[in-house]
Amino acid sequence: MQRASVVGSRAELDLLRADRAVPVVSRPVAGSAPGRLRVAIVAESFLPTGNGVTNSVCRVLEHLAAQGHEAVVICPGPAPRSFAGFEVITVPSFSYRQFPVGMPSSKVLRTLAGFRPDIVHLASPFVLGAVGVTAAGQLGIPTVAVFQTDVPAFASRHRMGMLAGTAWRWVRHIHTQADLTLAPSSAAMDELRDHAVPRLSLWQRGVDSDRFHPDRRETEAVQALRQRLAPDGEVLVGYVGRLATEKRVQRLAALNGMPGVRLVVTGDGPHRRALERALPGATFLGWQDGDDLADTFAALDVFVHTGTAETFGQTLQEAMASGVPVVAPAAGGPLDLVTPGVNGMLYGAEDDSGLRMNVAALASDPEQRRWMGAAGRIGVQRNTWELLGDELIGHYRAVLGTRAAVAS
Repeated sequence: MQRASVVGSRAELDLLRADRAVPVVSRPVAGSAPGRLRVAIVAESFLPTGNGVTNSVCRVLEHLAAQGHEAVVICPGPAPRSFAGFEVITVPSFSYRQFPVGMPSSKVLRTLAGFRPDIVHLASPFVLGAVGVTAAGQLGIPTVAVFQTDVPAFASRHRMGMLAGTAWRWVRHIHTQADLTLAPSSAAMDELRDHAVPRLSLWQRGVDSDRFHPDRRETEAVQALRQRLAPDGEVLVGYVGRLATEKRVQRLAALNGMPGVRLVVTGDGPHRRALERALPGATFLGWQDGDDLADTFAALDVFVHTGTAETFGQTLQEAMASGVPVVAPAAGGPLDLVTPGVNGMLYGAEDDSGLRMNVAALASDPEQRRWMGAAGRIGVQRNTWELLGDELIGHYRAVLGTRAAVAS
């Protein structure tokens, strides 16, 4: 792939620098007011599209607002005009597998020049993020890139293995331009390091442990949901996430016919119809968020994760916060979150029989489910978005401090 060059002509860039007085080299450690930062977030995905990237961007914006910082969002359209009190700027997009992809646009450069951020946050950069990192570089603005979507693995899962190498070269090209790349797990850090991506730090994800809570299980709403899903007292085994090929949800077919178990699938996506055929005994609840999603987690007895290319595994944290033991593949992000025999179980990345065996073991042992769920809750309840938001701001300030030191 070639360097993204459509952010603006040389004449336009010179004019913007003159009109907006955009600094070219150094930036202050703080924003325009003492302690305040101005953050531009270039997001590969945003509302109304629901996924891990959108969720983390929303939580970051809420934290920035709560701490009195200023922000703007640049994302694929259509999207809300504002979020958490911050303006949302959209660029034209096209749809790929029900996913809006932002097209390169000079609006990115114009927005950054007009907003004059202290730092640009690139959320899962690949297409729009490539434009963002180039525009920030032209304007002399520091950048923090958050690696979240493993696009090369996505290409491999969609039988485009020949493109995986090209995708990694493009990922390396983008992240090498950034002042800092944040990875969500040790496995993602290792993968990025193996592909020669420099300047790495770990930044995980928070979880709302007030919303996702074991006490929900005793509410009337959850009791009614359990009665509807498991009228004969079956063990509820559930999956939550996007229903797409790369998530490998079809692996849940290994649980077909398991006695005393009811399978619940929450989410939507292009693979839903195929999954409904492959999982004839499952109940499909569709896309959920907010309290409805928290109620569904609380209703489960066991949570199952199926993807082997997850950079983190946010739904695992939400299940654990809900007091639900988890079963996940021994690959990627789950390796940081799941301690086998303590808060859940791991199965071989390609071992569907191991998946079934682990679910069967938990389904037959309610006491083990109880103490594993309690251990999971203890392990994640301190991973608040407030704590992770403060940590992110610390990364911003460290980058700004390094830039200032170099400039001096």
